[in-house]
Amino acid sequence: MKPASFKYFRPGSVSEALALLSENQDDCKILAGGQSLVPAMNFRLLRPSIIIDINELKELSAIGAKDQSVSIGALTRHAAFHRDIAAGPLGRLLTKVVRHIAHFPIRQRGTFGGSLAHADPAAEWCLVATTLGAQIVARSSRGERVIASREFFKGTFTTALAADEILSEIRLPMMADDWRTGFNEFSRRAGDFALGMALAALRIESGVVTEARLGIGGVSDRAIRLEKLEQSLVGKPASPQTFDAIAQEAREAVIPTADIHASAEYRRDLIATVVKRALSEAAA
Repeated sequence: MKPASFKYFRPGSVSEALALLSENQDDCKILAGGQSLVPAMNFRLLRPSIIIDINELKELSAIGAKDQSVSIGALTRHAAFHRDIAAGPLGRLLTKVVRHIAHFPIRQRGTFGGSLAHADPAAEWCLVATTLGAQIVARSSRGERVIASREFFKGTFTTALAADEILSEIRLPMMADDWRTGFNEFSRRAGDFALGMALAALRIESGVVTEARLGIGGVSDRAIRLEKLEQSLVGKPASPQTFDAIAQEAREAVIPTADIHASAEYRRDLIATVVKRALSEAAA
């Protein structure tokens, strides 16, 4: 199928894009990588009357350090993370995660910010942002605001972005050199949407966990940070027995969704599997 007719704008500056969005916010979509928007339009699941193409806004694709965090421009392509964009554990984690995102050609066009704004529960970057406590910067003609990741994702394909706002920047906290990370994802085939995934980050001293981050995605209407289980990990030995116990707790901590791809019970078992594997990888 082909999309319904629409008006197309390609602004040359962020201020011009924000002005266009403010004037046409009721029936308007932002085009970044287009890897989710264009298929939805082709199937006529979405019929926006106006498209604002922001691909010329180079300032939205900058990457740099800022206030103990890594600043990632919303237009940064997934493929940029095939190399370390940050020193230490954070950079290595991002290069690990990106290889699970769809297929190589899609990673050339899809964007980090577009993934977060789309808010697919099975999106890897949404899990990264949620688990690491990202700060998400939104801009409009009214000004700029910073939204914590725990407040940004509202549900499937739903975020805290207002109709006149563009997601412009994502800030991920830097990780000290003694952090260790693990990521595990299960999908039917390489490149398919995840049926379940887990991200773990641990600080370990003398074989004991001193600090932890743990999150799961692809099993509910949004990525979930398991803060109670993070607290449970602290003070425990970084051992297979500990990780098995935490995995079983994670299995019971969430009410998974059921769909044509997997039942709720299947996803519940999958949660335990991916959590244990992510923790084990981080400890190794």
